[in-house]
Amino acid sequence: MAVAEQIVEAIKKGALPVGSKLPSENDLAEQMGVSRPTVREALSALAAVGLIESRPGSGNFVRNPANSIAREALLILENESSCLEIMEARGLLEPPIAGLAAQKRTDEQITEIESVCVKLKHSARLQDFDEYFKFDKAFHTLLIQATQNGLLATILLPLINTMDQRLYREFTKDFYIKDLQALNELALLHQEIFEAVASGNSERATERMQAHWTRMWKVIQDQAEGKKVV
Repeated sequence: MAVAEQIVEAIKKGALPVGSKLPSENDLAEQMGVSRPTVREALSALAAVGLIESRPGSGNFVRNPANSIAREALLILENESSCLEIMEARGLLEPPIAGLAAQKRTDEQITEIESVCVKLKHSARLQDFDEYFKFDKAFHTLLIQATQNGLLATILLPLINTMDQRLYREFTKDFYIKDLQALNELALLHQEIFEAVASGNSERATERMQAHWTRMWKVIQDQAEGKKVV
């Protein structure tokens, strides 16, 4: 069983109650027979989906009870197939989310999304992958919040939070945003999604988000078949 799942099970069973402090990384590594970097990666994933909280100088603490959504999101740690499953789920769910955001967004949210878009395009031009990932995650998070639907946020934000994980980033970088051209194309797609949301064009926002995910699948399939992506 993966380290993250062992910790989730301990939380569910009450061995690690909400508010309690987790053992140190060294102790966890020794208890589970794994390396310290493996433990650190698992703890980062648990923090990303909101199950634990890292307090500098104090350690890691259980934040929320384990729930099925967060647990499924932890599959990102397992392998590339899990990365594809999360991308597939987002590809199905996010296009209509963009359409709903176009209907419900506030002026303040449009200002926030526009600001993130500017930063995303800037990081793409600089080929700064870490900054690009940060603003890409912020963009998709803001779109979900712009739906004004708390239930959708509860369902989707754990999937968005997996973008923080090293495996997801490496997988995406290897297959999807390998060079400057790809980064700029993606930045343009995000700009088009923003413009549709800002103008209240629900159909266009849905279509542009769908184009984003369709492009992703084409790139991955071409790579898998050993083709050169134009």
